[in-house]
Amino acid sequence: MALPEEPVPPAVPSCPLPGKICHVAGQERPGSCCGMAMAGFRTSKYQLPEWHRRNARVFNQACTVGEEAQRGRAEAGHLRRHAAACAQRAQQHSKSTLGQRLQDIHFWRVELQKEVMELDAETNLLAAQKLRLERALDATEVPYGVVTDNLQCRERRQPPDLVIDEVERQLLKEADLIRNIRDLLKRTIIQATNQIRSNRIQKEFCELDWSDKVETYHIDDKCVSYNNDSTNIQSHPSSVKFEENASTPKTWAQFSHDNISSAEQEKLASVQLRSLIQNIIHDAAEDLRLQRATVNQAFHNHCRELDDAKLKLEQHLEQTLKDIGEEEANIVALKQAIRDKETYLKVAQTRLYDRSFRPNVELCKDEPQFRLVSEVEELTVFLEALKRKLMESEQCLKHLEETRMKLEKEIAVKANSISIDREKCLPFRIHYPVDLELASYKQ
Repeated sequence: MALPEEPVPPAVPSCPLPGKICHVAGQERPGSCCGMAMAGFRTSKYQLPEWHRRNARVFNQACTVGEEAQRGRAEAGHLRRHAAACAQRAQQHSKSTLGQRLQDIHFWRVELQKEVMELDAETNLLAAQKLRLERALDATEVPYGVVTDNLQCRERRQPPDLVIDEVERQLLKEADLIRNIRDLLKRTIIQATNQIRSNRIQKEFCELDWSDKVETYHIDDKCVSYNNDSTNIQSHPSSVKFEENASTPKTWAQFSHDNISSAEQEKLASVQLRSLIQNIIHDAAEDLRLQRATVNQAFHNHCRELDDAKLKLEQHLEQTLKDIGEEEANIVALKQAIRDKETYLKVAQTRLYDRSFRPNVELCKDEPQFRLVSEVEELTVFLEALKRKLMESEQCLKHLEETRMKLEKEIAVKANSISIDREKCLPFRIHYPVDLELASYKQ
């Protein structure tokens, strides 16, 4: 610790008793002389009391520094022991938590592996049922081309006319038993295909989760084996921070739980679908209900509805085209107005710019100056309003164009639907068979 600066001895005033002063000085400093010429001055040396006080301060400071050093050493020793104990406890606790974590990982790994095996077995069973469906579908080839042709033609309708309307329902009703079986088998095959795909996707999710668990288990098992004497430990200061996409124990467990739950749901859906397939294969026979007149009437009614809808769409298209023309003219007018106001603004700004060169006291905030500034502000407000209105008009024009394209597309869709129903389906229904033999098609 640095010692404080020694105080400068204060000047001694002139002594009224020079004889006494000389006597004291003579005792402290033999051989010196204190004449009248030295009156009012003191010697450069400290007085004895000052010397004692200074020594006392030095001793006190030395004692203080020593005590502080002793306290620091004691605190350092205590800190070393405390840090060593805490580090050992922390390492042991971390090892214990890693061990518990290994148990958790092992639990989920076993559960996932079990789920993967069960889901794979269920997928194989469903694939076998799907093969039965395909063979049953191959056995239902029928020569009923009228209904089949009608349905296939109407499948060429474009969205949004591709709907299950009254005509579609009546066509399905007039289909024979085998046709119903074929449609049902097709839908069921698609459903089985989708379910097999879902099973395999969920199995892949579980396998990926299981693979991650296996890799994580090996990593944490290796971490458990580390100790202070391990040779492959290194400093990784950056590893202390948490990754932004890191999961929490709750979300970690929930992720595996959700995978297993989804796998259970897919497995249950697969079991139910296999039961449904079994019922479909054994309960496929139904009575044929011919509704030729009803279907024809439904066709005529639907064609009238399509004609009305197409006419209304054409009227809306005509009005939209008119609105587009008016909006385009409005945009041209707005752009011209903006150019005109920009010219006005340039004039006002040029006047302000030229007036800024007025010399000396002539650079006055006079009435023209205020008026020009006000004019610029007004023109700026008008320009912003016109530009906003121009943007709104352009957006409105864009919406009108989109509406026009939608209407044209809808008109084309309606024309296509009318062509299919009136020119393809109805003429071919003249050859519709009156009765069908169903007995030979029953399973």
